[in-house]
Order: sequence, then structure tokens, then C-alpha cells
Amino acid sequence: MSLRKLVAVVHPRMAVIGHDLAMAALAWLIAKWLRYTVRPEDIIQFRWFELPVVLVAQGAIFRWTGLYRGVWRFASLPDLWNIIRAVALGSIAIWLALSMFNRLDGVPRSMLVLYPVVLAVGLGAPRLLYRYWKDSRVGLAGSATVRRVLIIGADRAGEALSRDLQRDSAYSVVGFLDDRPAMGGASINGLPVLGHTARLADIARETAADMLLIALPEAKAGEMRVIVAACAATDLPYRTIPRLEDVVAGRAQVNEIKEVAIEDLLGRETVELDWTAIREAISGHRVLVTGGGGSIGSELCRQVARLGAAALTVVDHSEFNLYRITRELRQHFPDLILDGVLGSCGDEVLMRRTLAAAKPQVVFHAAAYKHVPLLQDQLRAAFRNNVLGTRTVADLANEAGVDAFVMISTDKAVNPTSVMGACKRIAEIWCQNLDAHARTRYMTVRFGNVLDSAGSVVPLFRQQIREGGPVTVTHPEISRYFMTIPEACQLILQAATLGSGGEIYALDMGEPIKIRDLAEQMIRLAGKKPGTEIPIVYTGLRPGEKLFEELFHPQEHYSATAHSKIFLAQHREVSWDLLQGLLRKADGVVSVGDDTELRRCVSSLLPSFRWSETTQPDNVVSIRRQESGEGK
Repeated sequence: MSLRKLVAVVHPRMAVIGHDLAMAALAWLIAKWLRYTVRPEDIIQFRWFELPVVLVAQGAIFRWTGLYRGVWRFASLPDLWNIIRAVALGSIAIWLALSMFNRLDGVPRSMLVLYPVVLAVGLGAPRLLYRYWKDSRVGLAGSATVRRVLIIGADRAGEALSRDLQRDSAYSVVGFLDDRPAMGGASINGLPVLGHTARLADIARETAADMLLIALPEAKAGEMRVIVAACAATDLPYRTIPRLEDVVAGRAQVNEIKEVAIEDLLGRETVELDWTAIREAISGHRVLVTGGGGSIGSELCRQVARLGAAALTVVDHSEFNLYRITRELRQHFPDLILDGVLGSCGDEVLMRRTLAAAKPQVVFHAAAYKHVPLLQDQLRAAFRNNVLGTRTVADLANEAGVDAFVMISTDKAVNPTSVMGACKRIAEIWCQNLDAHARTRYMTVRFGNVLDSAGSVVPLFRQQIREGGPVTVTHPEISRYFMTIPEACQLILQAATLGSGGEIYALDMGEPIKIRDLAEQMIRLAGKKPGTEIPIVYTGLRPGEKLFEELFHPQEHYSATAHSKIFLAQHREVSWDLLQGLLRKADGVVSVGDDTELRRCVSSLLPSFRWSETTQPDNVVSIRRQESGEGK
């Protein structure tokens, strides 16, 4: 180590040690002087060995208590407590040492009280003064560009955030806002609680705030929407700290300042899941995920790997998506036995070979086409992938001895009005009824729109806002259910533990969100004003599109499960021979590319499905069922 580095590392620490030992000697002398000042008739006595004993004993205690690990620049209450502990223990050590040395000759008993008090002041005061001086210098140095910050939320998160900001030269905290009556007129870290969030605009103007920071990690989505609306009305920039579940999951750091995300405003109460059962179903087991490179599939792969799967096989027809997810998994889970398979789940030869090699115990079937408007004119592609691909994987899973097969479905499969929804419903019918003829347990999981998934409305709106608008919404009253990708995947994992076979599970997704409100919120989050700076244009409903979605068919008679937010649709039986015959016929029609006949097959499978065109296929053969409406 060079001399310069040695000085830079050692000198400051040696200076602190020298200061503390000098304070110990000075405190001893002052304490003795105070003792004899009170009783001047006594003659003050000093022994030559007193100070060496004091310095050795007290220095040893300083080192043992770790006093020198604290940094003066950030001295705080824990440092003061450590000082009190060190001087108290040091007094006892000195007392014992002098007792053994000369039976405390010339050392009054009152020194046991005077010495630690004087030493505590001598050690603590310079540290606090130094921090105050450094903070003042930082504030002055950055005063030209300092931003005045108003913190919303005076709980632990707000208090910790204010302490961090007070050490940052770029920010000056002017106070807090908090809606709790008990906080009115309170002071935190020397900063006042100025009032309720209802007066946000007035208080921000009175304090000349430059920025608003929302420190409410446990706030519900509804509360966040109200606060964000109040922040947006001030025309000041606003930021927030991560939600508690994001911190716990390791997706964010405590007190990390970030942009308010649309997930913060549309999120719902976290669904309590049986993680013990989920771990038992996944940990130590071999798992296969189709569509593993997509939005849902990739998150499923992450969670499966995190839960300790023995081996994971990822199937995807996108070369880039497969490369990306396998690279990420190998980086974060180096001990996981991982295999990436490039190909379509409808490739029977590939899937039979893959299942035979991987021998999975659990299969999550996430591979599907999902874009409603695009698939509306692509019936053959949608049917081949979403129906025949599902049938191929489901049949081969039973052949390979898979324990559980979980199909990922959608709310668009309920009373479908689109090609995509109709194909997903037919796939549901196949898996539900295959269960009665197979050893494998087949379960289906339905959920609504997933925030920020590929091709969803959120990335589209974000791009349109970035380009200056307009933001396109199909209808002013159109609404959708929303959930986050991690939450959707947790529900899928839970279904693998709940089902005995043939079930369709759905999540109680709370209240649907109007797409118009979603667009307005995203525009405000981008710092723009909806309707003026970024216009919203209504384009009209597209073919196959509903105003609102459903999670259950009215005749499915859904019931509660052991989890308050998860519901179960009753099993609906279909004539197995007729179902097999219709799918064999549809498979042959797909092979020759006869779209007209394929439409007839779909209508036979789903008599209640209405095509967007006025002309309906002829010679429709219905699947008979006990209840009216949708075909089985």
C-alpha cells in the first residue's frame, strides 16, 4: 500500500482513537477537579499510574464495544447509545483495575458517577457537532440546485426517507403531510407535519415545494389513486417509494425513489396463497413450461426456479424469447437443471420426444396466441395453436405419465365473442373432459388482462404517450379486469396444488377498470394533461371485442374454494366420443386449409358463438349438453 493510501485509510481512524483517549484522560481530570471543587477542604491527589490505567482500561472497552466502527459524518442515536455503553463499562473496568492496583487510594467513590457523565459528553458532543457542521456545509454547497421536497406520509417509511434526504445535498425536506389526526402539529426529525393531504395544493404552494415524495408503501391502490390525483393537480413532479411486497420480493430497495407506476394505481390486495402447498408441489419436482419465453411463461419459469424445482424444461417457438429466458435462469439459478427446447407445442414428434426426455411431473401450458383483433381474421392459425396445440400437449402429457397439467386460459373464453376466446374455450372443454379419461390431473386457470404483458394495452398506451398521442381507446365505457404478472403466475401455481382434475379456477379480480380511466392515469403519470396535451380518441369496438369481460359462464355455477379470492367452476361433461370426432374432423380441415369448413367445426363445438359477419355457416352439428347456451 502506498503512503498516500495509508494516510487516507489510517490517519482518520487514528485521529478518532487519539481524540477519544484524550477525552478519557480529560474527563478523568475534570471529574476529579469537580469532586474536589465541591469539597475544597480535601486535598486533591493524583497518582502517577492513574491516567495510564484509565487509558488502557477505557481504550480496551472502546475497542471491545466497536466504538470506532461508527462514522462521525453519520452519527445518530445508535452511536450515542454505544457511547453510553462504552463509558459505563469503562468506568467499571477502571474501578476494578484501580481496586486491584492500590485499593482506590486517592480516588473518591463519587468519581464512578462523575467520570462517565463527563466522558459521555466529551465523546458525544464532538460527533454530533461534526455531523451538524458537515450537513450545513453540504446544504450551503448545494443551495444553488437544492430541491425543496414535501413528503406525503409521516410513518416509518417517511421518517427514514427524510433522514436519507437530509444527507443529500440535492434535496431539502420542508415537512410532511399525513391524514392521521394524532400526527397534527407533530415534528419528525425536526421537521413539521404540516397538515392533511386534502390541503396538498395549498401547503405545497405555501412551502414553495419543488417536488412531492409519496412515502406510503402499504397504501392500497384506491388510496394511491386519490393521492396521485392530488399530486397531479399541483403540477409538481412527484415520485414514490416501492410497495412493501416489491421490497420483500427483492424487486426493489427500501427508500428507493421511483416513478409512480400504473401497477401502483391498479394493483389490488395481495391474494394470500398456500405457499407451503405450492412449495411441496414444485420443490424437488421436474417441471415443463410451454410458451416459457412469453410474459406469463417466463414469470412462471422464474417462480418455479425460485421454489426449488429439480429440473425445468422450457419450450418456446420464439428463438429470441427462449434464448433470453434460459440465459436469465442460468445466471440466477446456476444449480437448476435447465433445458430449452425450440419449437411449437403443436409439433407432436417434438413434444413426445421432449416429454420422454424430461419426464416432467408438472406441465404448465402457457403457449397460445392471444391478440384478439389480430386473430379475428386468422381462424386457422388460432385454432391450430390454441386448440390443436393444447390437445397435442395434453394428450402426450397423459401418455408420458405427468401428474398435473395446468392450462392457462382467459376471461375471453367465457361467452366468447372473438376467435381467440372461442379457441381458448374449446381448449378448456378438451382439458376438462380429457381428465375423466386420463391418469393426469387437468386443471384450467382463468384470469383477465395482465399489466405490461407483451402486446397488451399498457405498452401500447405508453408508446402512444411517448409519441405525443393520440391515445386510442375503442369505447368510452369499455372495461377490463387487470392483475400483475407475478400475481397471475402465483394463481397458476396454486391451481396445481388445489385441483383433483377437471376444474376451472378463476381469481376474484375485484372491480373492473375502465380503459378510459387507465389511459388518463397513464397520461398524468407521464406528466401530461389528458385531453389537452395528449388527446384521447375513441375508435369504436373492434370485431369480436366486448364492452366488459366475465370470469364465469352464468351456468357454470361457480363456488368458493379454501382461498377467499379463488373460485371454482363446476365440471361440465361433454359427449366424449362426439368431442373427439369433432376435433379429429377439425384437425383434418386445418391440414387442408378449408376455412369455411373450419368455421362450421367451431360452430359445432360452440353453438352459442356468433361470428362477426352476418353469414353463418350451414349444416351446423351441435354438441348436445344438459344446459342451453354454449356448446360442449
